[in-house]
Amino acid sequence: MTPVDLPPGWVERVSAYPADGGPSGAEWVRTVPRLVDEALERWDLAPDGPPRTGWTALVLPVRRGDEPLALKVVWPHPEAVHEALALRTWDGAGAVRLVAARPSGGQLLLERLDADADLTGGWDEEACAVIGGLLRRLHVPAPPRLPRLAEYLAPHLERMASRPAVPRRVVDRTRGLARDLLEGAVPEALLHTDLHYENVLRRADGAWTAIDPKPVAGHPGFDLWPALRNRLPEMGTGAALRWSVRRRLTVLAEAAGLDEDEARAWTLLRAGVEVSWASVVEGEDGLTACVALHKALDG
Repeated sequence: MTPVDLPPGWVERVSAYPADGGPSGAEWVRTVPRLVDEALERWDLAPDGPPRTGWTALVLPVRRGDEPLALKVVWPHPEAVHEALALRTWDGAGAVRLVAARPSGGQLLLERLDADADLTGGWDEEACAVIGGLLRRLHVPAPPRLPRLAEYLAPHLERMASRPAVPRRVVDRTRGLARDLLEGAVPEALLHTDLHYENVLRRADGAWTAIDPKPVAGHPGFDLWPALRNRLPEMGTGAALRWSVRRRLTVLAEAAGLDEDEARAWTLLRAGVEVSWASVVEGEDGLTACVALHKALDG
């Protein structure tokens, strides 16, 4: 078996994940060396450097002959189920190119991107313009197999009222927007749902490229939220935060080709859902940040 050094901190974090439609994080992480070895043999690959890690995946630089590629092995959970389908649909247009996949094993063979070149160090308006431009390309008609946004959001909308840390005004506002926006919403575009500054890398030709989608089918306006949470402290507080958030949204909507008022309504719906989610998984700081963003969008 090809030795793969799994970063201890990543192993510890992933091992704490409870099962979510598949193996627990602890069960899965023990299988990662085998999954990597199987993929190396199946696709005739050779390791080409140390692995990198994300919240739920290991990415190993590899080569097939002279071709530099990246092998991604993903923990099985609902958000990862349709990643290969989305990448296959985009076929490299704005997103990382999928070379091969074995979805049942969470194994994806991808083009190699520059993992050290993302949007975290640039001017925020320029970063938002890049993200909006990518979203304009990615918002193609959704494949029929993707879950629809109303279906995806239903359990979140049901649970938020029972979470005491979620302000009542956020619950009421979010549920009202859901009633207004989700019924018969069109178009049903292929949404990335997680396109933030760190999920945009450069290709060898210098082009910015989206990675790591968590795809659903829905209205394009739902896709703008992740870029608003990046580098939050630099946007200030109070009136400064409100201006900065609105400015980022304006840049994103214009670059993505969306009506700004419509985009704000969908982003506010997403913001309410994120407040509810943060109240469970992000701790007090994350919840405070999401509530502040919600207020800035709705004020």
